[in-house]
Amino acid sequence: MTAVQRTRSTRSHALHSSRVRRPLNLSHGTWRSRVRHRPDPGGGGGRPAKAAPIVLLVDDEQAIRTICRVNLEGDGFTVLEAKSGAEALEEVMRERPSLVLLDVMMPGVDGWGVAEQLAADAETRDIPVVFLSARATPEDRLRAQALGAVGYLEKPFDPLELAGIVRDVLERVARGEREQLNRDLPHER
Repeated sequence: MTAVQRTRSTRSHALHSSRVRRPLNLSHGTWRSRVRHRPDPGGGGGRPAKAAPIVLLVDDEQAIRTICRVNLEGDGFTVLEAKSGAEALEEVMRERPSLVLLDVMMPGVDGWGVAEQLAADAETRDIPVVFLSARATPEDRLRAQALGAVGYLEKPFDPLELAGIVRDVLERVARGEREQLNRDLPHER
């Protein structure tokens, strides 16, 4: 082996070893991140790491869930997935997410039904719901408003903007602006 070949081999090994990542297991139904806390970049002096907001992403289309998950996790969110309304309700009861991103059109229990059940339960009614749907009529927005939603994103949407939208909604809800978000729902575009 020549000196050039050894150098290339060493570089290749270094590149591959620096890219080692934990494999994702997406084959068993609902994918959930095992990391629930963001690392404290300042060292924190022994304080616990800040918990990452948990977003439950509900859509029957795998491609939509994947692109949303990648963008949300890239911005520090913990993402849970559900591919049906029934799964979504189970996840909400089990995990109590910070926010639910909810598709309207799904088989079985649709997004409207999920939102109705969340709003009717004293333990889940305060979880913010943002609809993510191809349905874009004024009637759909009014129905989302009546169900207490705090956002409505129309498909197709820019997935690169999703994390910023979710973070903005969570910050505004934390500041007590939930009712204002709901009132603005029929008028935002």
